[in-house]
Amino acid sequence: MKNYFKNWNFMRLLRLAMGIYIIVIGIQENNIWFIVLGGMFSLMPLFNIGCCGISNCNVPETKSNKKTGEITFEEVK
Repeated sequence: MKNYFKNWNFMRLLRLAMGIYIIVIGIQENNIWFIVLGGMFSLMPLFNIGCCGISNCNVPETKSNKKTGEITFEEVK
């Protein structure tokens, strides 16, 4: 259990707190959509998913077979 909380940062804790707060508001107001929204906000930090949580924002490295030669520069006066 100690290893699970090892990599938590401020934003992850904030999302969890927001999710729990929205769930509580949804239960108080008897609003199913708030409960669902709060559940989403609570599950995101628990499973460490989000926009870039599963490396969705990585840019693939382009691989080229072209060899680049040495570039020479001339000084212009």
